[in-house]
Amino acid sequence: MRILIACEFSGIVREAFAAKGHTTISCDLLPSEKCCSKNAYHYQSDVLKFIEDNPEYFDLMIAHPPCTYLAVSGARWFSKRQKEQEQALSFVLALANVPIEKICIENPISVLSTKWRKPDQIIQPWMFGHGETKATCLWLKNLPKLKPTNIVEGREGRIWKESPRKDRWKNRSRTLTGIAEAMAEQWSPPDC
Repeated sequence: MRILIACEFSGIVREAFAAKGHTTISCDLLPSEKCCSKNAYHYQSDVLKFIEDNPEYFDLMIAHPPCTYLAVSGARWFSKRQKEQEQALSFVLALANVPIEKICIENPISVLSTKWRKPDQIIQPWMFGHGETKATCLWLKNLPKLKPTNIVEGREGRIWKESPRKDRWKNRSRTLTGIAEAMAEQWSPPDC
């Protein structure tokens, strides 16, 4: 399969799919934090422009659009950021409508549920081997829901406790390896 991981700078999901032998490309405005392994590539680019330049190349896209203006954790600022929220919503809808057969759009609990549609699934890190909570919504197109792979105890909300600093948003936005590995395992043929 040829897989696009949209809006991913960490390389975590890209490398999980590459480890399964898929040609996997991550695309983000930021450089990748991880070196690319065999069959894995990173393009520092606008993902919509990248897709436009490579129409119908990909079989699957997993998109992690920025949640800054969408997540309900920032609801107290919504009234002052309506224009930014509209732009963020337009970006998500553009990703949802790219000509790729299988799509997963990932975001936290957000206004997408009311301004677009309800998510197909809400997952937690503790369902995939990580002892913490962080509700993550998945909007799926032609993909099955993820099945838990390793339910663990010790469920703590670590992410929101992180102290304020410049790169806090990066730590909050990284996909955990257990979730990435479940995606690669369950959304690779013949399972999908």
